[in-house]
Amino acid sequence: MDDGFVYCRRRTPAGVKIEEVSGGEGCSGAVWRAMAWQVYKENGRDGYREVLHTDNGAPVLYDEECRISATHTAGLLVVATLAETPGADMECFDRHTALGVDAERADRLKVLSVRERYLGAAELELVPADLLPANIMAWTAKEALYKAALTPGLDWRRDIRIIRLPVLQEDLSEHTAVYGEAEVDIPGAGTVAFSLYSYLSEGCIVTLALTSDSATHLYPKK
Repeated sequence: MDDGFVYCRRRTPAGVKIEEVSGGEGCSGAVWRAMAWQVYKENGRDGYREVLHTDNGAPVLYDEECRISATHTAGLLVVATLAETPGADMECFDRHTALGVDAERADRLKVLSVRERYLGAAELELVPADLLPANIMAWTAKEALYKAALTPGLDWRRDIRIIRLPVLQEDLSEHTAVYGEAEVDIPGAGTVAFSLYSYLSEGCIVTLALTSDSATHLYPKK
């Protein structure tokens, strides 16, 4: 295995466990992703972890009753995990297991040129057109919210709405954060309120989306 891969585990102020795999500069594309996932799987609490997928594509851990969400971008794999929720159905949306994570390079300028494709009219006013970090947070928030909703086909501009962006956190050792707010129209569940949390890691902006009912670990949202 490439020694250039680095694994780390930590908790966020949002109460979500984060595991990251970074490095691996000698690998690229599908090879990098495969190696990063292998590093993650071999660093389980009780040994090797098996990752499966539901019919809608969401990742799940075999024989574990906790929601995970995953994302990868150039040089970074992030897996977010909620606390155990015995008996929960991981195949569909549930306010107690709602979780999404997404990451993007903090210097990804292309996000600025496509903002009108995923931001509604109110959001275009909310997110300054010339402020790259805010646009990256908005992009990752939309992706994280879509994952958390577990509902294919949602319209990013109409059904997923950012109300307030979080404050980007650079030091995860600080157990305080300023959260963002969003809401998603989910068939069968109505309009669901979400909290957003963003932090900087390995040159990437990572955003989490979860509800106030999500089964968090430590430092509950306030």
